[in-house]
Amino acid sequence: MNELITMFLTFFRVGAFTFGGGYAMLPVLQREVVEKKGWCTDDELTDMYAIGQCTPGVIAVNVATYIGYRRRGPVGAIFTTLGIVCPSLIIICIIAGFLTQFAEYAVVQHAFSGIRIAVCALVTKTVYTMVRKNVKDVATFVIVIASFLSVVLFNITPIAAVVICGLAGVLLHGGNKKGA
Repeated sequence: MNELITMFLTFFRVGAFTFGGGYAMLPVLQREVVEKKGWCTDDELTDMYAIGQCTPGVIAVNVATYIGYRRRGPVGAIFTTLGIVCPSLIIICIIAGFLTQFAEYAVVQHAFSGIRIAVCALVTKTVYTMVRKNVKDVATFVIVIASFLSVVLFNITPIAAVVICGLAGVLLHGGNKKGA
């Protein structure tokens, strides 16, 4: 029971102190579940991000659910999912009660502008970290660029991009276990 409570509180903290949605939570998740708790490795977390992107729902919730399931089965999945979702529900209820009264104030609008900039910085750091850890050679760099351009310029769905890149990785590395 202690581990379940720890899992709930860890993901509650992640949900409570990150703003901007799933991608903004990724660096905090990495710090909490890889560096502090050791519940998974960087590579495993990156794989979870990819799977979380392909499955319905918010990526951070999907990752939290998966980590909980890996650690403690269905009960662990419930605790981690509730942990990451509860802060948002609480905050949304509080904001909904007050925001409509204060949304027009310049200070509120400026605060949201600053928050959006911080979220962009968090997402950029996550992308940088993931590219640095996963782009190992020219071929994987080409896959990253081709994937990015196909999503941005040609509106390829993220699911299709992940599947195509996965197949490209298998073809490039011939199914080697180490990936190189």
